[in-house]
Amino acid sequence: MSSLTADNQTKKVKTDQFQSHDYYQVDDLLQEEHLLAREAIRSWVKSEVSPIIESYAEKAECPTHLFKELGELGAFGPSLPVEYGGGGMDEIAYGLIMQELERGDSGIRSMASVQGSLVMYPIYRFGSEMQRQKYLPRLGTGELIGCFGLTEPDHGSNPSGMLSNIRKDGSDYILNGSKMWITNSPIADIAVVWAKDEEGVIRGMIVEKDMPGFSAPEIHGKWSLRASITGELVFENVRVPGENLFPEIRGLKGPLSCLSKARYGIAWGVIGAALDCYDSALRYSKERIQFDRPIGQFQLTQKKLAEMITEITKAQLLAWRLGTLANNGNASPAQISMAKRNNVLMALEVAREARQIHGGMGITNEYPIMRHMMNLETVLTYEGTHDVHLLITGMDVTGLNAFK
Repeated sequence: MSSLTADNQTKKVKTDQFQSHDYYQVDDLLQEEHLLAREAIRSWVKSEVSPIIESYAEKAECPTHLFKELGELGAFGPSLPVEYGGGGMDEIAYGLIMQELERGDSGIRSMASVQGSLVMYPIYRFGSEMQRQKYLPRLGTGELIGCFGLTEPDHGSNPSGMLSNIRKDGSDYILNGSKMWITNSPIADIAVVWAKDEEGVIRGMIVEKDMPGFSAPEIHGKWSLRASITGELVFENVRVPGENLFPEIRGLKGPLSCLSKARYGIAWGVIGAALDCYDSALRYSKERIQFDRPIGQFQLTQKKLAEMITEITKAQLLAWRLGTLANNGNASPAQISMAKRNNVLMALEVAREARQIHGGMGITNEYPIMRHMMNLETVLTYEGTHDVHLLITGMDVTGLNAFK
């Protein structure tokens, strides 16, 4: 059993230092396993992430020591089977874990989301048994760090246009090309990479960092996700053993299914960022005195807070329903796109309103607002841009493809 659920299963989950802001009592829809997983991550974030995250973001450094701790918590691949390094929990538990991690910082959630959804998941689903046994247990504990190589410098929203390629050479393959905006890449031990074979068919493979010709330079100068390390993947005649290719999956179906898994986690995760901003704004509105009364007593401040909690509540219900569909294997990629698009924009707008309530203090690192806001500007366009997800919904409801 995952360490997230190793506590006494019958105990009542206690109220912690983070307020839940569960306006529609969504907790009544959750199981005890969900509440225990959420409490474990929430407590860890409060003790290990919150005290240090502003400093790491300010320095633009990744707190890499947290990888092992996340592994010990069971936060990597929580909905994958235990025998393959996962947590053996359901999709709602996975979503709640992402929510609490992003309540700390979007970059911390990205660390876990990439490791679990974009590295462990494709190896579990598409890999050979040898690949599963070799990599998954060590990825699950955080002993190995992974990254996901799909996006290219000139092919972001159009992955089918990728230029990275492989050609057969005996029992091996020779990989050439490059990938861009890859979370974890400079510190990753392995990369799940997608490239076209000699027939133009997209194939997935596992590339290890010590393979000659493989490099992963870091990207600097980011004003967003500053506590997350991002880089490139560069392949110059990298010899990849044939046994490292995923044996069956071909085409875009493979990488897109991985993105759906990650987007699902984002739809939950950004609720955490919104909750942190709302909680800070609500507290500040009761403490900040202007004209001899707290600003929370003013009508326009109450309007902001009321709209914020309304949108958060709608996002919570959307995520919960998506989670029930995912548990039954019925969550479509288009449904996941709708939730990702709606919830990220919601979180960004909550952050912007919270910044206004905080006034000038909202731009300082004494409060988490500006850090969340900058992070969410990136979340709005990664794992599929805001507009691309809108077109996915449009195509789903009309049956007409606007991408052609």
